[in-house]
Amino acid sequence: MKYSFFILLFFAVNASAQEIKLYGAGDSTMANKVKPNENPEHGWLQVFPAFLNNKIKVVNKAVNGRSTKSFIDQGRWDSICKVLKPHDYVFIQFGHNDAKVEDSTRYTNPHTAYRHNLIRFITEAREKGAIPILFSSIARRNFNEKGVLISTHGEYPQEARLVAQEYQVPFIDLEYYSEELEKAYGPEKSKELHLHYKPGEVAYYPEGKSDDTHLSEKGAIEISKIVIRELKKLKLLVEYIK
Repeated sequence: MKYSFFILLFFAVNASAQEIKLYGAGDSTMANKVKPNENPEHGWLQVFPAFLNNKIKVVNKAVNGRSTKSFIDQGRWDSICKVLKPHDYVFIQFGHNDAKVEDSTRYTNPHTAYRHNLIRFITEAREKGAIPILFSSIARRNFNEKGVLISTHGEYPQEARLVAQEYQVPFIDLEYYSEELEKAYGPEKSKELHLHYKPGEVAYYPEGKSDDTHLSEKGAIEISKIVIRELKKLKLLVEYIK
């Protein structure tokens, strides 16, 4: 009886150790938010588990305000890398905060530090047998007076594209696909994808809110749908998608 118990315990522990995990390394557009039942803001990876089955666990390490530099300097990348195991996945999406030229703790030159930080994430994930997937930043809702959507990310998305090509990393161009999403909704209706509330409209923002960078729950779900669609095209994680 005791022998059987230890056999069952061994298999239970071994099964747990082999559980495949999906780690998120990124910024606020990906991150889980505080008070999710009250807070209208949602990161897209926060809602992403709803599209997956229970054969994979999402560990969202993305944090508001982080760049590739601060994510490394604060030990957040190490917290992922040290526990990665073969067949795990890592979603990597940075750029919004790497462009903060006024902040030396976050800013990176897109062609030097940003590029090399992405390469580090990719290389170290692969050394652990994990599968990195690189993303460009989602677009901001930035329509001009003529209704033309203007990019705000400078050279960062292009550098991510070049790194993905050079290192043959699966890549999802979320800047492009989110631009298409914003344009499909149009200058006014696209506010629904973000955080636009009049004073008193939402309890969490009693004074109102006008934010064209971060996502509403609807926006996060729409981005997640895009990611699912593109993963299927890449034939990645298909066994975990509902």
